[in-house]
Amino acid sequence: MRILALETTERVGSLAVLHEGEPVAEARLPAEQRSAASFAVGIEQLLREVGWKTRDVQCVATCVGPGSFTGLRIGVTAAKTLAYATGAKVIGVNTLEVIALGVGQKTPRLWTILDAFRGQVFAAQFSNEAGPAEPPRTLVPTQIYEVADWLNRLGPGDVVCGPMLEKLHARLPAEVSASERDDWTPRAAWVGQRAWQRLAAGESDDLWQLVPNYYRASAAEEKATEEKAAAEKAHQQAATKSSASDT
Repeated sequence: MRILALETTERVGSLAVLHEGEPVAEARLPAEQRSAASFAVGIEQLLREVGWKTRDVQCVATCVGPGSFTGLRIGVTAAKTLAYATGAKVIGVNTLEVIALGVGQKTPRLWTILDAFRGQVFAAQFSNEAGPAEPPRTLVPTQIYEVADWLNRLGPGDVVCGPMLEKLHARLPAEVSASERDDWTPRAAWVGQRAWQRLAAGESDDLWQLVPNYYRASAAEEKATEEKAAAEKAHQQAATKSSASDT
């Protein structure tokens, strides 16, 4: 199985090609090149490097969330477009699970974290004691936490990994350790390996149903919800006041 994997959730994206679950080549895409057009050029260059044609790709894999809204849209759209054009299968994988798969050390309690901004963090906990040959076992599914609340959940022996460590490393409790720094940022090769595991289990995703999972509303949507709630509250208060004056 020849897999093309995309990773677009962080500022520096990456592409990878894998054969039977083993990475063949990988390329990084700086932030200024992380656009749909740049990904098309990068994919063409990477396939040429390994001697593959677009039609040789049998599966396209990408992270579906959590991550940046723009990055996830780019990755999912590119994956679906290529899969549609070539007839390849498409696989979406969880970003935090991908990071857990890439951690070199085996640990029974591994937290992976991404910046959710607004003082919040995307986090999930896994056990990866089986090693990279097996998918990480989910202990706590992906959720959004206030940073302080998440820090309070950490316990002795926990290991933490993920890009959010750039901001939180110094705040980890003494009894909690961070993984190797090289493991913090998700890579396309890990995306491809997780996709290979899903394929080996007989799984794939529907091209038309695959969409990003943002795990939250956008800032604009949250603001609109807050404004609507405030307006409804004001309306209720006015109605209550009017009813009281009538009596």
